[in-house]
Amino acid sequence: MGITWIPGAERLGGGDIGGEMDTPDEPPRIVWHTTESGAGDAEFDSTADYLIEIGAEPHVLYDPTTDRIGQFGPLDESARALRNDGGDRTNRTGAVCIQVEVLARASEPFTGYWQPGPNFAALLDAARSWGVPDAWPAGDLAADDSDSTSRDSDTWHSEGGHYGHANVPGNDHWDPGAIDRSAILAAGSGDAPYPSTTGTGTADDESDASSGTDAAEVSLAKVVAAAGSDPDAAQGATTHRDDVLVVERALQAEGLLSGDWVDGSFGTRTQYAYAEWQSRCGYEGDDADGVPGRTTLEKLGAEHGFRVGD
Repeated sequence: MGITWIPGAERLGGGDIGGEMDTPDEPPRIVWHTTESGAGDAEFDSTADYLIEIGAEPHVLYDPTTDRIGQFGPLDESARALRNDGGDRTNRTGAVCIQVEVLARASEPFTGYWQPGPNFAALLDAARSWGVPDAWPAGDLAADDSDSTSRDSDTWHSEGGHYGHANVPGNDHWDPGAIDRSAILAAGSGDAPYPSTTGTGTADDESDASSGTDAAEVSLAKVVAAAGSDPDAAQGATTHRDDVLVVERALQAEGLLSGDWVDGSFGTRTQYAYAEWQSRCGYEGDDADGVPGRTTLEKLGAEHGFRVGD
Protein backbone atom coordinates (compact mmCIF):
# COMPACT_ATOMS: atom_id res chain seq x y z
CA MET A 1 0.00 0.00 0.00
CA GLY A 2 1.09 3.57 -0.66
CA ILE A 3 0.26 6.96 0.81
CA THR A 4 -3.48 7.69 0.78
CA TRP A 5 -3.45 11.25 2.15
CA ILE A 6 -0.65 13.54 1.00
CA PRO A 7 1.28 15.16 3.88
CA GLY A 8 0.66 18.90 3.82
CA ALA A 9 -2.50 18.73 1.69
CA GLU A 10 -5.60 20.54 2.92
CA ARG A 11 -8.70 18.36 3.21
CA LEU A 12 -11.36 19.53 0.76
CA GLY A 13 -14.97 18.44 1.08
CA GLY A 14 -16.12 15.38 2.96
CA GLY A 15 -13.30 13.08 1.83
CA ASP A 16 -15.58 10.53 0.14
CA ILE A 17 -15.56 10.96 -3.64
CA GLY A 18 -15.26 7.52 -5.20
CA GLY A 19 -14.90 3.82 -4.60
CA GLU A 20 -12.80 0.76 -5.30
CA MET A 21 -10.75 0.48 -8.47
CA ASP A 22 -12.12 -1.77 -11.23
CA THR A 23 -8.72 -3.10 -12.34
CA PRO A 24 -6.39 -2.98 -9.32
CA ASP A 25 -4.07 -5.50 -10.97
CA GLU A 26 -3.23 -2.99 -13.74
CA PRO A 27 -0.34 -0.52 -13.43
CA PRO A 28 -0.70 2.68 -11.36
CA ARG A 29 -0.96 6.07 -13.03
CA ILE A 30 -1.41 9.81 -12.43
CA VAL A 31 -3.41 12.10 -14.75
CA TRP A 32 -2.76 15.83 -15.14
CA HIS A 33 -5.56 18.31 -15.84
CA THR A 34 -5.89 22.10 -15.92
CA THR A 35 -8.89 23.95 -14.54
CA GLU A 36 -8.83 26.56 -17.36
CA SER A 37 -8.79 29.30 -14.77
CA GLY A 38 -6.47 31.67 -13.00
CA ALA A 39 -4.55 30.86 -9.85
CA GLY A 40 -4.29 32.30 -6.33
CA ASP A 41 -6.11 31.59 -3.08
CA ALA A 42 -9.49 33.03 -4.10
CA GLU A 43 -9.49 30.96 -7.29
CA PHE A 44 -8.35 27.88 -5.35
CA ASP A 45 -11.25 28.19 -2.91
CA SER A 46 -13.91 28.91 -5.53
CA THR A 47 -12.71 26.11 -7.82
CA ALA A 48 -12.72 23.61 -4.96
CA ASP A 49 -16.29 24.60 -4.09
CA TYR A 50 -17.36 24.37 -7.75
CA LEU A 51 -15.86 20.91 -8.28
CA ILE A 52 -17.66 19.67 -5.17
CA GLU A 53 -20.92 21.30 -6.30
CA ILE A 54 -20.91 19.61 -9.72
CA GLY A 55 -19.59 16.29 -8.44
CA ALA A 56 -16.44 16.34 -10.58
CA GLU A 57 -13.79 16.16 -7.89
CA PRO A 58 -10.27 15.02 -8.73
CA HIS A 59 -8.08 13.67 -5.97
CA VAL A 60 -5.92 16.78 -5.84
CA LEU A 61 -6.19 20.52 -6.55
CA TYR A 62 -2.84 22.29 -6.98
CA ASP A 63 -1.83 25.93 -7.40
CA PRO A 64 1.42 26.20 -9.40
CA THR A 65 2.01 29.80 -8.32
CA THR A 66 1.81 29.28 -4.53
CA ASP A 67 2.47 25.52 -4.11
CA ARG A 68 -0.88 25.28 -2.29
CA ILE A 69 -2.37 21.80 -2.41
CA GLY A 70 -5.70 20.30 -1.41
CA GLN A 71 -7.07 16.78 -1.49
CA PHE A 72 -10.69 15.70 -1.97
CA GLY A 73 -10.40 11.96 -1.41
CA PRO A 74 -7.96 9.11 -0.69
CA LEU A 75 -5.58 8.15 -3.48
CA ASP A 76 -6.46 4.45 -3.31
CA GLU A 77 -10.06 5.12 -4.39
CA SER A 78 -11.40 6.53 -7.65
CA ALA A 79 -12.00 10.20 -8.40
CA ARG A 80 -14.54 11.86 -10.74
CA ALA A 81 -12.49 13.91 -13.20
CA LEU A 82 -12.60 11.61 -16.26
CA ARG A 83 -15.30 10.52 -18.69
CA ASN A 84 -15.88 6.81 -19.23
CA ASP A 85 -14.62 5.18 -22.40
CA GLY A 86 -17.86 3.44 -23.31
CA GLY A 87 -18.31 0.85 -20.61
CA ASP A 88 -14.73 1.30 -19.41
CA ARG A 89 -14.68 3.41 -16.24
CA THR A 90 -11.42 5.29 -16.77
CA ASN A 91 -11.50 6.84 -13.29
CA ARG A 92 -11.21 3.32 -11.91
CA THR A 93 -8.34 2.03 -14.08
CA GLY A 94 -5.22 0.68 -12.41
CA ALA A 95 -3.99 0.15 -8.88
CA VAL A 96 -4.43 3.91 -8.52
CA CYS A 97 -5.50 6.57 -11.01
CA ILE A 98 -4.50 9.81 -9.28
CA GLN A 99 -6.28 12.85 -10.76
CA VAL A 100 -4.60 16.26 -10.37
CA GLU A 101 -6.33 19.49 -11.36
CA VAL A 102 -3.83 22.34 -11.72
CA LEU A 103 -5.05 25.94 -11.48
CA ALA A 104 -3.87 26.93 -14.96
CA ARG A 105 -4.83 27.12 -18.63
CA ALA A 106 -3.76 24.59 -21.27
CA SER A 107 -2.91 27.42 -23.67
CA GLU A 108 -0.24 28.71 -21.27
CA PRO A 109 1.70 25.68 -19.95
CA PHE A 110 2.12 26.13 -16.23
CA THR A 111 5.65 24.72 -16.21
CA GLY A 112 6.72 27.96 -17.88
CA TYR A 113 5.97 30.08 -14.81
CA TRP A 114 5.24 27.80 -11.86
CA GLN A 115 6.86 27.79 -8.42
CA PRO A 116 6.89 24.13 -7.31
CA GLY A 117 7.79 23.62 -3.67
CA PRO A 118 7.55 21.04 -0.89
CA ASN A 119 3.85 20.38 -1.49
CA PHE A 120 4.48 19.44 -5.11
CA ALA A 121 7.33 17.20 -3.99
CA ALA A 122 4.96 15.55 -1.52
CA LEU A 123 2.48 14.94 -4.35
CA LEU A 124 5.14 13.26 -6.49
CA ASP A 125 6.36 11.23 -3.53
CA ALA A 126 2.81 10.03 -2.89
CA ALA A 127 2.43 8.93 -6.52
CA ARG A 128 5.78 7.14 -6.39
CA SER A 129 4.74 5.40 -3.17
CA TRP A 130 2.14 3.57 -5.27
CA GLY A 131 4.76 2.61 -7.82
CA VAL A 132 3.78 5.20 -10.45
CA PRO A 133 6.86 5.22 -12.73
CA ASP A 134 8.59 8.40 -13.89
CA ALA A 135 7.41 7.93 -17.47
CA TRP A 136 4.88 9.35 -19.96
CA PRO A 137 3.66 6.25 -21.83
CA ALA A 138 1.39 8.09 -24.29
CA GLY A 139 4.14 10.41 -25.47
CA ASP A 140 3.60 14.03 -26.49
CA LEU A 141 0.87 16.19 -25.05
CA ALA A 142 -1.37 18.45 -27.14
CA ALA A 143 -0.04 21.93 -27.94
CA ASP A 144 -3.48 23.34 -28.84
CA ASP A 145 -7.10 22.24 -29.24
CA SER A 146 -6.50 21.01 -32.80
CA ASP A 147 -3.44 18.92 -31.96
CA SER A 148 -3.87 15.14 -31.88
CA THR A 149 -2.43 12.98 -29.12
CA SER A 150 -2.40 9.29 -28.37
CA ARG A 151 -5.49 7.99 -26.56
CA ASP A 152 -4.63 4.37 -27.19
CA SER A 153 -6.67 2.09 -24.94
CA ASP A 154 -4.07 -0.68 -24.91
CA THR A 155 -1.40 1.75 -23.70
CA TRP A 156 -3.78 3.17 -21.09
CA HIS A 157 -4.45 -0.26 -19.62
CA SER A 158 -1.01 -1.82 -19.93
CA GLU A 159 1.43 0.96 -19.00
CA GLY A 160 1.66 2.90 -15.78
CA GLY A 161 3.05 6.41 -15.44
CA HIS A 162 2.02 10.00 -16.11
CA TYR A 163 -0.77 10.88 -18.53
CA GLY A 164 -2.35 14.13 -19.62
CA HIS A 165 -6.13 14.41 -19.76
CA ALA A 166 -5.52 14.55 -23.52
CA ASN A 167 -4.17 10.97 -23.43
CA VAL A 168 -7.14 9.27 -21.78
CA PRO A 169 -9.42 7.11 -23.96
CA GLY A 170 -13.01 8.35 -24.13
CA ASN A 171 -12.05 11.92 -23.26
CA ASP A 172 -11.87 14.87 -25.69
CA HIS A 173 -10.15 17.59 -23.65
CA TRP A 174 -6.63 18.68 -24.64
CA ASP A 175 -5.40 19.80 -21.23
CA PRO A 176 -2.96 20.19 -19.58
CA GLY A 177 -1.35 21.63 -22.72
CA ALA A 178 2.27 21.27 -23.76
CA ILE A 179 3.74 21.26 -20.26
CA ASP A 180 7.39 20.30 -19.82
CA ARG A 181 7.08 16.63 -18.94
CA SER A 182 10.65 16.31 -17.70
CA ALA A 183 10.17 19.35 -15.46
CA ILE A 184 7.23 17.67 -13.75
CA LEU A 185 9.38 14.70 -12.77
CA ALA A 186 12.40 16.82 -11.83
CA ALA A 187 10.35 19.03 -9.50
CA GLY A 188 9.78 16.16 -7.11
CA SER A 189 12.16 15.29 -4.32
CA GLY A 190 14.32 13.10 -6.55
CA ASP A 191 14.70 9.47 -5.58
CA ALA A 192 11.42 7.96 -4.43
CA PRO A 193 11.77 7.06 -0.72
CA TYR A 194 9.13 4.36 -0.99
CA PRO A 195 9.09 0.83 -2.39
CA SER A 196 7.50 0.20 -5.76
CA THR A 197 4.17 -1.59 -5.39
CA THR A 198 1.15 -2.19 -7.52
CA GLY A 199 -1.06 -1.86 -4.45
CA THR A 200 -3.08 -4.96 -5.27
CA GLY A 201 -3.82 -5.81 -1.66
CA THR A 202 -1.97 -9.11 -1.60
CA ALA A 203 -0.87 -10.71 1.63
CA ASP A 204 2.68 -9.51 1.02
CA ASP A 205 1.44 -5.94 0.54
CA GLU A 206 -0.51 -6.11 3.78
CA SER A 207 2.59 -7.36 5.57
CA ASP A 208 4.62 -4.44 4.23
CA ALA A 209 1.94 -1.96 5.26
CA SER A 210 1.75 -3.30 8.79
CA SER A 211 5.49 -3.00 9.18
CA GLY A 212 5.42 0.59 7.96
CA THR A 213 7.72 0.15 4.98
CA ASP A 214 5.34 2.11 2.73
CA ALA A 215 5.60 5.37 4.62
CA ALA A 216 8.25 8.03 5.11
CA GLU A 217 10.20 7.64 8.35
CA VAL A 218 10.88 10.56 10.67
CA SER A 219 13.65 10.25 13.23
CA LEU A 220 12.42 11.34 16.66
CA ALA A 221 15.96 12.14 17.76
CA LYS A 222 16.59 14.35 14.73
CA VAL A 223 13.35 16.26 15.11
CA VAL A 224 13.99 16.83 18.82
CA ALA A 225 17.52 18.00 18.01
CA ALA A 226 16.16 20.43 15.43
CA ALA A 227 13.59 21.75 17.90
CA GLY A 228 16.40 22.38 20.35
CA SER A 229 18.77 24.17 17.96
CA ASP A 230 16.85 25.81 15.09
CA PRO A 231 14.90 28.42 17.11
CA ASP A 232 18.13 30.00 18.40
CA ALA A 233 19.99 29.78 15.10
CA ALA A 234 19.88 32.23 12.21
CA GLN A 235 16.51 32.70 10.52
CA GLY A 236 15.78 29.68 8.31
CA ALA A 237 18.60 27.54 9.68
CA THR A 238 17.95 23.82 9.22
CA THR A 239 19.47 21.08 11.33
CA HIS A 240 17.59 18.07 9.94
CA ARG A 241 15.60 19.52 7.04
CA ASP A 242 14.10 16.35 5.53
CA ASP A 243 12.68 15.05 8.80
CA VAL A 244 11.36 18.45 9.85
CA LEU A 245 9.68 19.04 6.49
CA VAL A 246 7.54 15.94 6.92
CA VAL A 247 6.40 17.15 10.34
CA GLU A 248 5.76 20.69 9.09
CA ARG A 249 3.63 19.46 6.18
CA ALA A 250 1.51 17.49 8.63
CA LEU A 251 1.12 20.53 10.89
CA GLN A 252 0.12 22.60 7.86
CA ALA A 253 -2.50 20.00 6.95
CA GLU A 254 -3.86 20.31 10.48
CA GLY A 255 -4.24 24.06 9.96
CA LEU A 256 -1.63 24.83 12.61
CA LEU A 257 1.23 26.11 10.45
CA SER A 258 1.18 28.51 7.51
CA GLY A 259 2.71 27.27 4.28
CA ASP A 260 5.14 30.21 4.48
CA TRP A 261 6.88 28.41 7.35
CA VAL A 262 7.04 24.92 5.84
CA ASP A 263 10.75 25.24 5.14
CA GLY A 264 12.52 22.45 7.02
CA SER A 265 13.55 24.72 9.88
CA PHE A 266 12.09 23.85 13.29
CA GLY A 267 11.95 27.52 14.24
CA THR A 268 9.66 29.29 16.67
CA ARG A 269 6.63 29.20 14.32
CA THR A 270 6.95 25.43 13.97
CA GLN A 271 7.51 25.10 17.71
CA TYR A 272 4.33 27.07 18.44
CA ALA A 273 2.41 24.96 15.93
CA TYR A 274 3.65 21.74 17.50
CA ALA A 275 2.68 23.02 20.95
CA GLU A 276 -0.85 23.50 19.60
CA TRP A 277 -0.78 19.92 18.33
CA GLN A 278 0.31 18.72 21.77
CA SER A 279 -2.61 20.64 23.27
CA ARG A 280 -4.99 18.93 20.85
CA CYS A 281 -3.59 15.63 22.06
CA GLY A 282 -4.54 16.55 25.63
CA TYR A 283 -1.22 17.83 26.99
CA GLU A 284 -0.89 21.03 29.05
CA GLY A 285 1.76 23.23 30.59
CA ASP A 286 5.33 21.99 30.28
CA ASP A 287 4.06 18.92 28.43
CA ALA A 288 2.92 21.18 25.56
CA ASP A 289 6.24 22.95 25.03
CA GLY A 290 6.50 22.46 21.26
CA VAL A 291 9.25 19.83 21.47
CA PRO A 292 7.99 16.56 19.96
CA GLY A 293 7.62 13.45 22.05
CA ARG A 294 7.09 9.97 20.68
CA THR A 295 3.39 9.75 21.57
CA THR A 296 2.31 12.97 19.88
CA LEU A 297 4.65 12.49 16.90
CA GLU A 298 3.36 8.97 16.29
CA LYS A 299 -0.21 10.26 16.46
CA LEU A 300 0.63 12.97 13.92
CA GLY A 301 2.29 10.37 11.70
CA ALA A 302 -0.72 8.07 11.88
CA GLU A 303 -2.90 10.93 10.67
CA HIS A 304 -0.59 12.07 7.88
CA GLY A 305 1.21 9.07 6.46
CA PHE A 306 4.63 8.87 8.15
CA ARG A 307 6.15 6.60 10.74
CA VAL A 308 8.45 7.46 13.62
CA GLY A 309 11.88 5.95 14.07
CA ASP A 310 14.50 6.45 16.78
